[in-house]
Amino acid sequence: MEYKFMISSIVAGLFSLRRPKMTSSKKSDGQSPSSPTQFVHYQSLPSEPQQPQYIIVLPPYPRPRPIFDRSCRNFLLCVSVIVLLAVAVFFLWPSGPDVSVARLKLQGFKIHLIPLSIDITLDLSVKVRNPNFYSIDYTSLVVWIGYRGKQLGNVTSDKGHLQARASSYINATLELEGVEIFSDVLSIIEDVSKGSITFDTVTLINGQLDLYFFHLPLEGKVSCEIVVDTNNQTISSQDCYPE
Repeated sequence: MEYKFMISSIVAGLFSLRRPKMTSSKKSDGQSPSSPTQFVHYQSLPSEPQQPQYIIVLPPYPRPRPIFDRSCRNFLLCVSVIVLLAVAVFFLWPSGPDVSVARLKLQGFKIHLIPLSIDITLDLSVKVRNPNFYSIDYTSLVVWIGYRGKQLGNVTSDKGHLQARASSYINATLELEGVEIFSDVLSIIEDVSKGSITFDTVTLINGQLDLYFFHLPLEGKVSCEIVVDTNNQTISSQDCYPE
């Protein structure tokens, strides 16, 4: 009997070594599971303190412009400067005064046969316009009268002053008495028989423009062709044009 008991004890011990241990699925309150297959991971603390990180923001680097764009810009700049200079010269460059006959009236006309001569009296009102941006001082205004290309006489007015970009009227009276015209006897007899005589008048104004240290001479001129009716001694027509 003792022998059988020993044998059964040894067999039971061997069987207990091969049989795996059963774990209970129930968890006791307040205890964590003791399963060997579960692991808990921990991060290790840094051995040294971390350095602060900085972010540097740089402006975008300008791209170099092509040479063609720079040359076009320089060309347009030069053209603009030239145009501005041309406009300035156009407006500021001095020009002569504009002269026009505002009124022309025949005050007297008479033909003398012995000796052959004429008497003529003309009243003129001349409009003088200064187109410049500077004032002009004119020294004289001269009016000539002629017949068939021959000068018969002239009259000169006093000097005066013209404001910038302004107009002024100058009055002058031309008186000729006993002007002999022997060389044109046949022509004047023919014109008298027709009842009209054609005269030429030239009005000339001389002046100067004082621009700082420069004294620029200026001149304005207008010519007129007047037809005098010998019957009623009036001007039947006149044609004036600047020169």
